[in-house]
Amino acid sequence: MTAISTRRRIWGWFFFDWASQPYNTLLITFIFAPYVKELMDDGSAAQSAWGFGIGAAGVVIALLAPVLGAMADLSGNRLSWIRIFSAFYVIGAAGLWWAAPGSFNLYLTLFLFAVGMIGMEFATIFTNSMLPDLGDRDEIGRISGNGWAFGYLGGLLALVVMLGFFAESAATGKTFLGLSPALGLDPAAREGTRFVGPLTAIWFAVFMIPFFLWVRDPAPRKAPRGALASALRDVARTVGNLPRTPSLFAYLGSSMFYRDALNGMYTFGGIYAAGVLNWTVVDTGIFGILAIIFGAIFAWVGGRADQHFGPKPVITTSILALTLVAIAIVFISPTRVFGLPVPEGSALPDIAFYVVGAVIGAAGGVIQAASRTMMVRQANPDRMTEAFGLYALAGKATSFIAPLSIGAVTLISGSQQIGVTPLIGLFLIGLILLRWVKPQGDYPA
Repeated sequence: MTAISTRRRIWGWFFFDWASQPYNTLLITFIFAPYVKELMDDGSAAQSAWGFGIGAAGVVIALLAPVLGAMADLSGNRLSWIRIFSAFYVIGAAGLWWAAPGSFNLYLTLFLFAVGMIGMEFATIFTNSMLPDLGDRDEIGRISGNGWAFGYLGGLLALVVMLGFFAESAATGKTFLGLSPALGLDPAAREGTRFVGPLTAIWFAVFMIPFFLWVRDPAPRKAPRGALASALRDVARTVGNLPRTPSLFAYLGSSMFYRDALNGMYTFGGIYAAGVLNWTVVDTGIFGILAIIFGAIFAWVGGRADQHFGPKPVITTSILALTLVAIAIVFISPTRVFGLPVPEGSALPDIAFYVVGAVIGAAGGVIQAASRTMMVRQANPDRMTEAFGLYALAGKATSFIAPLSIGAVTLISGSQQIGVTPLIGLFLIGLILLRWVKPQGDYPA
């Protein structure tokens, strides 16, 4: 019974990744972002607006994440917080249905998108903090990798459903399978593509059921009186003591930059391809399928590499690969690939970007799974949720740098290609800071 219970808890935990992944896959990168570019009819303006909107949401997440984590450690009832932020996720995602041609409100759309994104990020803090409860120190790398791979498969299936049955081409009104949008949705009003919001919300609500059925906190209890004030004091004390835990301090700094750069790639990948290569939503979706397949495979492989070699070398290798990708992206355009001219109508730029997408998917899946394993090794075991709150703070404290810098450089240069160059510097800073991270952290078992 104990073995069955443990397996169910692990599978329930996996289902959060499966349920939440479509927000990243369908909304942030491959379907909704390129659709916003279509509505605005200006790739540079869309990239700038997207950057400023997501950057603002990141500021909110950065300010609140450590405090919420500390409060959860005091009460032990992480599931209640997950339920609250799951509601944010569903409401924000479902509201994107109203981003309609002819009545498109950019500010309302960015607000609803931010609500859902905040819900996803905060719920992730609490689920990630449950990772140490699922296995011993030597097993969590494999568990994390398997969970991330399972989540990628969920994102892949959701993307296939969206492309095959709902997202219509603006030119033909047909889906990738040559069908009219399902459920009688009107292609002229782009209802098939707009359904990406409600589909993401429904997907999350349905597939969170196994999570809530099978996952339990070890010892949930009622929050004590004055929990908020106590949480604020704990966070202030933890932050003040960071220089005394140099490995944790270095890792939070490193991850702050390389995760920001990776999120920048995910956030702007679809809108970049739509603006620079003139890809449609369907083209970008195919690119997404390729990236997700490689992401799922390599997240699984990376989990086993993490188990054998530890997360640090896995993260280092992934950063190097992503830095090379960030450089390569700048040199791919419809007329030139890595400095070499290509004839008009050549498929080479598209093929080059497909290869880039495969590498982003592979390295991105590996680094995200290994990063949460590394956070477990660096954290104080008695303050795990607060640690993942700080991890979220590290991920969001500079989360405005990638989107805002890309938005600003794009606006100043008028070029989407030049606009993404800040990603190169962010990856390199993360790689340099990783040098001071101890593989077993400041709290070795």
